[in-house]
Amino acid sequence: MTTTASETNTPTIRPAEDADLLAIFRIENDSFSQPWPFSAFQHYVGKPTFLVAVDESKVVGYVVADLVPNHGRALGHIKDIAVHPARRGEGIGRQLLGRALNGLRAQGIHSVKLEVRQSNETAISLYQDFGFHYLRTVPRYYGDGENALVMIVELD
Repeated sequence: MTTTASETNTPTIRPAEDADLLAIFRIENDSFSQPWPFSAFQHYVGKPTFLVAVDESKVVGYVVADLVPNHGRALGHIKDIAVHPARRGEGIGRQLLGRALNGLRAQGIHSVKLEVRQSNETAISLYQDFGFHYLRTVPRYYGDGENALVMIVELD
């Protein structure tokens, strides 16, 4: 017997497609005071670590991760992650982050960084659960003047 995502109450994680972009953009706008523009997501379609969580054919979350140059050795970068407000607290962000980190590891990446609002204790706690630790603070990183914490994790 095959179980579907809705039967197990666990969304399916898969690569993002063009057809997902409007749902992703809506979640982005519901999640952030300074959302990415629609066109920013278009750039990442087809990348192996632009992933969506889908439940009953609806996108309920996403993560955008990629590689950035770093003194001759690529560094993974979690650029954006969000879960639909009605689905938060279900572990979907944890699933997405885990899959993105595994995807970066499969590409030979050894270190991954991210930026997070200094006030976002929920996200900071999630990242710490995955082994991320504080690296430095970027003052006034966000348009409203809030600082960002740069966090990093070393992958096995």
